[in-house]
Amino acid sequence: MGMFDHLLRDIRSVVDRDGGQNAIPPLDGALSPNDRLDTATPIGEALPGVDDVVADGNGVVYVSAGRSIWKLGGDGFATRTKIIEFEDDAGGLALHPDGRLLVCVAGRGLAAIDPAKPVPRWCEAADGSALAGLLSVTAAPDGRIYAVEGSVGRRPSEWRHDLMEKRSNGRLIAFGADLDNPRVLLRGLPYPYGAAVSADGNSLWLTESWAHRLSSFALGGSGLGAREIVAGNMPGYPARLHPDGHGGLLLGLFARRTHLIEFVLKEDDFREEMMATMPPDYWVAPALVGGSDCLEPMQIGGVKALGIQKPWAPPRSYGLLVHLDAEGEATDSLHSRAGGRFHGITAACATGRGIVIAARGAGRLLLFTGDIR
Repeated sequence: MGMFDHLLRDIRSVVDRDGGQNAIPPLDGALSPNDRLDTATPIGEALPGVDDVVADGNGVVYVSAGRSIWKLGGDGFATRTKIIEFEDDAGGLALHPDGRLLVCVAGRGLAAIDPAKPVPRWCEAADGSALAGLLSVTAAPDGRIYAVEGSVGRRPSEWRHDLMEKRSNGRLIAFGADLDNPRVLLRGLPYPYGAAVSADGNSLWLTESWAHRLSSFALGGSGLGAREIVAGNMPGYPARLHPDGHGGLLLGLFARRTHLIEFVLKEDDFREEMMATMPPDYWVAPALVGGSDCLEPMQIGGVKALGIQKPWAPPRSYGLLVHLDAEGEATDSLHSRAGGRFHGITAACATGRGIVIAARGAGRLLLFTGDIR
């Protein structure tokens, strides 16, 4: 970084001190902090690597965790049956209208599991580029399939590197019902994490983590319509979103934004040296879970006093699930604050017995049976 670059950066910091991308909005209104997520009931034993959850119409929940896909049923979803194990980590899930289970597999691509056939069908590349970093998949009522790749050529486990390098290299891809004819609809996206088709099939919801935004696109016979930004400056990094069963959406935010991280993202020299000399777990970067290692970076407000970390302390990690109405407006939220138990929320799905939540940071599946507006 040359002297002229430093000068430009300093001028921007004075002229645009609270620029839209860097001004972190407060948690208020429907996002007001609470401890409701910590009241959720853990489902069964810990499930390390839990990542996504989807439910069918018969009370069955499918879960991706590590390299495996699990089928949950029984009282309180306590019965677990492994239905398949892949060679690499399984991530985003979706149920196709014809009953197939769609799975994003790190380093491999998109798999379609037909209960009547023992071998999955695969799509491993789009537009000549391998689908190594798929994060989410969704299916429209007419059978079309849409998936998002966080960053071309980068595995999902390298998400911290992607943010710290300030990359914007994600893709939105459309497939035919048989995973044929993959087409890249959008490129250069800042880590698209979640995608969901509306119940009527007329629109596609898309989250972009590094831009902290939620967008909507019209779907039609001619393809993708213009972008409508529904939420342009969220207080955290949005992950996956799934229907709530009533026209709305359940959106997980896997980490909170903090002023310290926003500051580090501006300081190129410091950030580059940090990445070159320190293990990723100790970077000043978002985390799915924190507080268990004395070498982790910490703001002074996060120091424990009398053995307690205050809920309002600057969070190393955080748990946040947001309920959105049919227009994409936040109506309610569940929180696990600094010092809480269930952080790193990557997905949630609605069932007849409550909301099943994937807390990846805690390695737990949760069942929330309380009211949510």
